[in-house]
Amino acid sequence: MKTIEVVAAVIVRDAQVFATRRGYGEFKGWWEFPGGKVEEGESREVALVREIWEELCVMIMPEKWLCTVEYDYPTFHLTMHCALCRIVQGRVKLNEHLSAQWLSQEELDTVQWLPADVEGVKEMQATSYK
Repeated sequence: MKTIEVVAAVIVRDAQVFATRRGYGEFKGWWEFPGGKVEEGESREVALVREIWEELCVMIMPEKWLCTVEYDYPTFHLTMHCALCRIVQGRVKLNEHLSAQWLSQEELDTVQWLPADVEGVKEMQATSYK
């Protein structure tokens, strides 16, 4: 089975987490932490900053790695590295997503997360991120 390595930004502001609604593919309409694939020769940090710039037109500061999620989708294995981040420059512009929301801790279970992102949500809920 093919393995895909991705990075995901758990962006926080005022005790809320930024969630994006996927705009393409098999899971279109499901919610996820924004991010994307790590390119060959790229560090996780560089990949994360690049992906968020491409997807949201903002510069982020990764503050700490929260977890690595291993998840088997039907056609591939996903390794997803989740980092707690803050926006340091720019205003969010959605380039790939249908919509986005800032969710409080209590609202995290009100959206349909992608299966791999569910694990990231659980880890984030166990972490103080305010």
